Amino acid sequence: MDREQEERRSLGFFVVVKESIKIIFTWRKIFSQITLSFILPLALIFLAHMEISAILLAKIHHNKRPLSHSKANTPRYNKLPDFATLNTIDLLLFTVVDFVLVGAFSLLSTSAVVCTTTCVYTSKSITFGGVMRVLPKVWKRLLITYLWSFLGFFVYIVVSTASSYFFAIIPSPIIVLAQAFVFLMLYPSGLVYINVISGLADVISVVEDIYGIQAMFKSKNLIKGKLGVSLAINLLLSILSTAIQTVFYVFVALGHGSGFLRLGVAILCFLFLLNLLLFAPVVQTVIYFVCKSYHHENIDKSPLVDHLEVHLLADYLPPKADDV
Repeated sequence: MDREQEERRSLGFFVVVKESIKIIFTWRKIFSQITLSFILPLALIFLAHMEISAILLAKIHHNKRPLSHSKANTPRYNKLPDFATLNTIDLLLFTVVDFVLVGAFSLLSTSAVVCTTTCVYTSKSITFGGVMRVLPKVWKRLLITYLWSFLGFFVYIVVSTASSYFFAIIPSPIIVLAQAFVFLMLYPSGLVYINVISGLADVISVVEDIYGIQAMFKSKNLIKGKLGVSLAINLLLSILSTAIQTVFYVFVALGHGSGFLRLGVAILCFLFLLNLLLFAPVVQTVIYFVCKSYHHENIDKSPLVDHLEVHLLADYLPPKADDV
């Protein structure tokens, strides 16, 4: 998969997508192992969260609705808030457990896929066992970057919301129009930009020895010159993810349609989500190498490549005919 740096730096949106798909199909054996080990549980947990959350929310709503039709201080009236509170606690506990599980499998799957794609792009030998031995060296760095990304989103949302409330108290039509413009155009653009930086920072945290806020600053500088491609890829991933979640929520979680329709839609959404969760870190890693080439940075001298050479060289098996 060696390419001249000048070729790599000029890759556009469609070529990046094609290159990512080619990597997955060429090395489908190891990506299948990663999918079964990490991505499949992640997809199941993600969809199960939507289904179970919808059930618990329906129970909470069902228990609260009779309050307006029951007499106060009756045994039935007094028990209803208890049921609603218990269901709310169940929902909160389930959300916390789900958040931990999704975070854990997301860390492992992203680390494994980025490691594998890095080996492919640098023409290094690779096996699933070798990748597994490298994961302990990289997942902690990625976790710190995850936390910084979360903090970045949180601060951005808080500051934007606070600014909105501050200007809302000023009775001026111009201020109202300015607020509408900010929240319809600038606010979503800021979220997308932070998301692009976070995605590339995740790859940097795995491939290089920097992580956290430093990885995010490195990501910000690295996407210069390739921001258009990065935004287009991020938009594609967001549209696909939103479409899968919306279809699953409407037809499965809310129970619209017959039982066979719900089952069919659930299976299709699961398969699409499975492929998306694999495709996303692969294409982010490809973008990373495109950006590195654009800035004429050496891609063969990263700390991850050194780690991989030590751990993967011993059990390297060349790809068989059915793997290519």
